[in-house]
Amino acid sequence: MLTPLQSASLIVGFGLLVQGYSVWKLRAALDWRRLWPFIAGAVIGVPAGVSLLTWADPKSVRIAVGAILIAYSLYAFFRPQLKLVGTVTPAADIAVGFVNGLLGGLAGLAGIVVTIWCNLRGLPKDVQRATFQPVAVVVFVMAALWLGAKGALSLDTAKLFALGLPFLFAGTWLGLKLFGRIDEATFRKIVLALLFVSGAAVLF
Repeated sequence: MLTPLQSASLIVGFGLLVQGYSVWKLRAALDWRRLWPFIAGAVIGVPAGVSLLTWADPKSVRIAVGAILIAYSLYAFFRPQLKLVGTVTPAADIAVGFVNGLLGGLAGLAGIVVTIWCNLRGLPKDVQRATFQPVAVVVFVMAALWLGAKGALSLDTAKLFALGLPFLFAGTWLGLKLFGRIDEATFRKIVLALLFVSGAAVLF
């Protein structure tokens, strides 16, 4: 029903509000030594993603992203806790940040790749949130600026944005309430389930 530019613009706008508020709540837990490689990669990835958005085939992008999310979530859910062995280098985090920024600019999926990466590393849920949410905010801000520069924002998109705000606020409130009441194992399952649902929604 929406054009790729409208979809990306709405996701970026809603995501910036949700993640921005969450990061403000988590501001005392932010570790910039852990965050800078992801942000450095995103700075390069976002412009590349927005540029691809203007000429890439939306259906192909949607199928590829949806298939990856579904495949990863199913694989991780039916196996024991996945965890990378050994020390992760800043170069690896930069590469993850780049792909994350690329998808953020291309499809508005600003935190998906970092979320998967944190899950693979078996990080505690508080550390995961304090990693992928600040990175998502940076990606959303950059994507919003690039989309605005390309004239992607329109009155129709603004109306859809206003229509979705009450539901956005309700979901954010509920999510923050639930976060403090779940353990690590439940958090991991919820993240994987949401990745699966995101992949299915994008694919179908």
